[in-house]
Amino acid sequence: MSDLWPDEEPDDLDYWRLCDELSISEAALLLAGHSPGKFPYVEDWETHKRPHGYEASKTAITNALRGGRIKGTTEPANWHDINGNPEPIPNSVGLSSRVEVASLKEWLTGRGLRRGFFFPEQIETTDYLDPSNSRYAPKLAAAVRAWQAVTDPVGKHPKQALAKWLRENAAEFDLTDEEGKPNETGIEEAAKVANWQPGGGAPKTPSG
Repeated sequence: MSDLWPDEEPDDLDYWRLCDELSISEAALLLAGHSPGKFPYVEDWETHKRPHGYEASKTAITNALRGGRIKGTTEPANWHDINGNPEPIPNSVGLSSRVEVASLKEWLTGRGLRRGFFFPEQIETTDYLDPSNSRYAPKLAAAVRAWQAVTDPVGKHPKQALAKWLRENAAEFDLTDEEGKPNETGIEEAAKVANWQPGGGAPKTPSG
């Protein structure tokens, strides 16, 4: 048995991402940002001592599963008679019920929640931005980086703002001539690729 307290246990959240189904308790813990492996007996704890966010997450998931808004397999909760025998509670959803992770994520998205365990940050594929890659294309990398950097043209047309950024960073992407001056032809081409408003039109006036 580990001598570590739950919060000191090594993080195993990535392994839980391999699961296609989860119990309500597991799903609630993960939604609240806690590893089920660290809290295997969470339901034995007093309610006010349970991990932050667990009770609210559990209630929301249970209600959605009961209402069919989340797909899964429902099992009734049990109560025990005077002899200690378990008896199912009609129309209840017990914690042993199973939740389909794909359906849970769809439901969370519909509720406007796209962060936390079920929505890990996507790892950016940077091969085409890596100068050491044998197929690295400086002009392509310049266009991508400019598009990422210029999120608000601030009263300019996007292409103008992109070109300005490219001039300021021309040396990084080999967009300079022998004298170190910006290569306007290359900058124009990269800005054209990155431009998200190719049809022209007046730039949007920033709101005050």
